[in-house]
Amino acid sequence: MKKLFVLATAFLFFVSCSTDEPVDYSVQNDEEIQAYISENNLTAEKTATGLYYVIDEQGTGEMPTQASDRVKVIYTGYLTNGDVFDESTEGASFYLQYVIPGFAEGLTKFKEGGRGKIIIPAHLGYGSSKQNDIPAGSVIIFDIELVYVNYKTENDIQIQEYLTENNIEAQSTGSGLYYVINEPGTGVYPTSSDKVTVAYTGSFLDGNIFGESTVSGSTVALDQVIEGWKEGIPYFNEGSKGTLYIPSHLGYGNYYYNGIPGGSVLIFDIELKSVN
Repeated sequence: MKKLFVLATAFLFFVSCSTDEPVDYSVQNDEEIQAYISENNLTAEKTATGLYYVIDEQGTGEMPTQASDRVKVIYTGYLTNGDVFDESTEGASFYLQYVIPGFAEGLTKFKEGGRGKIIIPAHLGYGSSKQNDIPAGSVIIFDIELVYVNYKTENDIQIQEYLTENNIEAQSTGSGLYYVINEPGTGVYPTSSDKVTVAYTGSFLDGNIFGESTVSGSTVALDQVIEGWKEGIPYFNEGSKGTLYIPSHLGYGNYYYNGIPGGSVLIFDIELKSVN
């Protein structure tokens, strides 16, 4: 199955390897797109680049805005004659910076949960060279559903499923952080600018451990740690024990970091030894 191979790599392959003189299909493509829109009674918007898009449902969640955003998209790609060249019925995940310009630009018009069409002229797609089942100079169309933007919604679902499956009652915060206090302490509560000594074990949702401190703990400044710790540790007072469930946007984000895959939910079992 081709899936994202076409979207993610073909345009870059064409740019780096094609030796043919580029052909400008802009006028021809625009006429073809307008005819398609008229024949199918679509209400489409046109951008300054020559891209057209149709919003069937705007969506209510986050909107991708930059090249480093990671999205999950259900899509079908086809030509104006209806011939399908690629699809992903279960959804494909990728970063906007790795797909053809028209697809990346088009997705920024939708919010998470949105549905519609992206109609892409050749200069924003695969240009004047044939790519797999796509003839040179082709207008390409994608029916899309933007499932997730980055990992925020997806991580929240993962955390809630984990808590339910393990019969854990956790407190949630407005940021997406969850925490459980198993044993209250008797000492003071730290602020987000304090130094603290914490004994911890860090693991993924599948139980695999990615890091841990010594029994005596590690001393850190809360203004120099990941946001999930900076926010979460102040819910514990000195001597308390519990767990933090940290979504990736409060952890290490979209990209691989020191053994932690991009988008990972992090679980920290902690004991707050002291507030320094």
